[in-house]
Amino acid sequence: MSLAEAAAQADALAQDGDERALAVLRAQWDEEIESDARNPDYRVRAQAYRAIAQFRFRQKLELLRRGLEDESPAARGSALIALEGLSRNHPGDVNSFRPLLHELAARDPNAAVRRLAVICLKNGTPQRDTIQLLEGIAESEEADPELRKTARVVQSALKKKALAK
Repeated sequence: MSLAEAAAQADALAQDGDERALAVLRAQWDEEIESDARNPDYRVRAQAYRAIAQFRFRQKLELLRRGLEDESPAARGSALIALEGLSRNHPGDVNSFRPLLHELAARDPNAAVRRLAVICLKNGTPQRDTIQLLEGIAESEEADPELRKTARVVQSALKKKALAK
């Protein structure tokens, strides 16, 4: 079985709530994910970062940091997708990466990576600096139209979250 197949199986087990089987699968693939996240091939690294979320490996958030700083846009994007999935009910995960997410959202040379960083920010707590950053991106004439739209939507969601508190 490949890592991609094991990750898909782990995702299905997590969705079914079979924590015992998921824990067994995690133990079997733990070292492989760690190794693949350090692989010289960006495609292998990208798959490892995606697998972290599919396996619900919350304890591997620091490994995701490496992915967010990877030179490959595919690996950065996969790490962002994993972080977004892991942080849906855990705003602290996004909050701990906030400065790096701000940097990626504002300056990454890849538009898709910038958009994914903005999407991750929606799972964090509504901080003023994040809302201001998103406002700047949404109003930027130079930004990609999809990025501007996403920034506007996330900014609005964070403002609503702030008002609900």
